[in-house]
Amino acid sequence: MLEGAIRSQINDGPVMTYEAGQSFLELPGDRHDLSANASETQPAKLLAVFVVDTNETN
Repeated sequence: MLEGAIRSQINDGPVMTYEAGQSFLELPGDRHDLSANASETQPAKLLAVFVVDTNETN
């Protein structure tokens, strides 16, 4: 997280809040049950890095 905070739920896991300076990991096949800004007034920014197999065709 670069700025602000987001609420996220992956698969059937707990709803988590991630704040600026924190990071989290999602595995292939994970689904987002919730992904939302944790604030109604402050923006949130995150940096996503995707590590993929360049030989993958799907």
